[in-house]
Amino acid sequence: MSGADWMKPKPDVAYEPVDLQTDRPHPARVYDFLLGGKDNFPADRAAAEAGLKANPNSRIPPRENRNFLRRVVEYLATEQGVRQFLDIGTGIPTSPNVHEIAQGIAPESRIVYVDNDPIVLAHARALLTSKPEGRTEYIDADLRDVDRILNAPQLRQAIDFDQPVALMLIAIMHFVGDADKPYEVVSQLVDALPSGSFLALSHLTGDFDQAAWDRVAAIYAKQGVTMQVRSHEEIAQFFTGLELVEPGLPIVTKWRPDAAVDANATDTQVAVYGGVAKKA
Repeated sequence: MSGADWMKPKPDVAYEPVDLQTDRPHPARVYDFLLGGKDNFPADRAAAEAGLKANPNSRIPPRENRNFLRRVVEYLATEQGVRQFLDIGTGIPTSPNVHEIAQGIAPESRIVYVDNDPIVLAHARALLTSKPEGRTEYIDADLRDVDRILNAPQLRQAIDFDQPVALMLIAIMHFVGDADKPYEVVSQLVDALPSGSFLALSHLTGDFDQAAWDRVAAIYAKQGVTMQVRSHEEIAQFFTGLELVEPGLPIVTKWRPDAAVDANATDTQVAVYGGVAKKA
């Protein structure tokens, strides 16, 4: 399914209309544009182009972050035997999605996606279909509303909290400013998971070129979107109380790299740390 096909409603399914808010840029659609996708609008492209002028490397982090996501899910499903994934801050479902990767390895895998953006909701309705052996659900909720997520019937119906769960927070926490208590949000989510679960998290950093990312953040701020890049030390705090698996919290291209990694991309260009940690 490509182009505008995702906007066509499924037959015999009644949905509330979704306001896509195409008159202003949206982080998920800007991200889609930077990945070379087609599910974006002029306002998104304008914001992306402004970001590229502020930081010409802006296309590289989304690409390498997607590669990191794929490798993480493959690792968790293959080497750790994880069969349950809670992906918060899903964004536009860019293939391969978490459920496509996980169910490609283990068809019985169950995946719950969480996002509160109308563009993502529209995509989820059309694209997030599960293998018959497994299950895929979508929760319309804000990352910061932990109670809403944890009490959602879709979560309780799909996820067995007596078995390990992989909590995926991929390239989302830099959109949560300090005023919204990001560490508390992550801690509450992790606390709700059973022993043996995992946290997978990636996050933009200004460690290598703070001025460039400050310029990008200023562009987002003008559109009413918070972007707060953080240092390695600050990002590591999200894993407090958990055991990071090897190789720890490196730039994502150095986390269990494979042939798809751009070996020529520098740390400055990638500017995303990522890691996976286990809950005792």
